[in-house]
Formats: sequence, structure tokens, C-alpha cells
Amino acid sequence: APTAAAKYELGPNRDAQRSTDGHILTGRRVSRLLWRGRPWAVTRAEGAMIRFMLLQNRAGKTRCSKYWVPLDDAEKHKLEYEVHRLVVSRNPKFTNFVEFRTHKVIYRRYAGLFFSLCVDITDNELVMLEAVHLFVEILDHYFNNVCELDLVFNFHKVYLILDEFILGGEILETSKKVILERLQELEKEMV
Repeated sequence: APTAAAKYELGPNRDAQRSTDGHILTGRRVSRLLWRGRPWAVTRAEGAMIRFMLLQNRAGKTRCSKYWVPLDDAEKHKLEYEVHRLVVSRNPKFTNFVEFRTHKVIYRRYAGLFFSLCVDITDNELVMLEAVHLFVEILDHYFNNVCELDLVFNFHKVYLILDEFILGGEILETSKKVILERLQELEKEMV
């Protein structure tokens, strides 16, 4: 049986799963710590994860896609088409979360691009919406005012950023500063 500590993913601080008094943090307590600006512990429920992430333009062209669940190509294309139809046709006054099959799609539109995450039905929508926003902020800082062409011509860098941010379908790092520092280190090694 998994221990209570197994329900937590750790950031750079290895004993983040324990509070200052040594007790294992509960989900609510970790949420309060995250809310107070201490982004070193990210909670997750058993089996909760991000299924896939899509970056699509208004015309339906997928500019970037990352899947953390095994799917064949036909199913991927079908998902991309269905998600695009779903998010483009929604009224902007509605929420940015919508049920999709047995999961949820959380999306956000930036200029002409839709950033969509498919997550488990029990995942926190607001956390995922903020994760999308953080990803866009990182892209914007890295590419100095990112546009669709940056994503097309520098797709390998977009995937590198995404891999520093999300690993195995779970949010790995929530600090923009840490991710950008890691990217600078990786660029130094590539030269």
C-alpha cells in the first residue's frame, strides 16, 4: 500500500512533503502553502495526470502536441479535431473548462492560439489553467514576445521547455525563474 508521502511530488526541496513540525502535509495544507507563495510542493491525487497538451491555431492546425498516454496516430488526429471543434465553438463568456469524454479539457486562448490541456475529471481546473498561463509566460520570456511562427520554427525548443515544466503528465516545476535558468544551462551545453 502506498504511504501518504507517495501522494506528493517534490520540487527542489527534498523534504517538502513534511511541514515545519515534521508532519506529512495534507492536500488542503499544501494548497494553503502554495497559495502563500511557497511553490515547492505540488499535490496530486492517485492516478491524476495530464493526458495531453495541444497548441492549435484558429484554423485547427496543431502547432505543438504532447501526449503522456499511449495513443495511435489515428486516435491523436481524432482527438485534435474534436478538441479544436470544442474550444473554438465555445462562447468566450463561458468557463475555460469543459467535460470531454471521461476527462476535462482546460483551455486558454492567447491571440490566435488555443492552449488546451486534457486532464482527469478530478483534477483542479484552476491549477491547470494557471499552469497553461505559466507555460505561456515562459514561452513569452524565452522567445521575447512569442508568436505562432516561433512555435513553428523552434518547435524543438518548445518541447524542451515543456519537458522542463511537465514530466510524465505531472507538473514538475512551478517556478518560472528556475525553468528559465535550466534552459540557459542547456543552451550553454548545446553550444
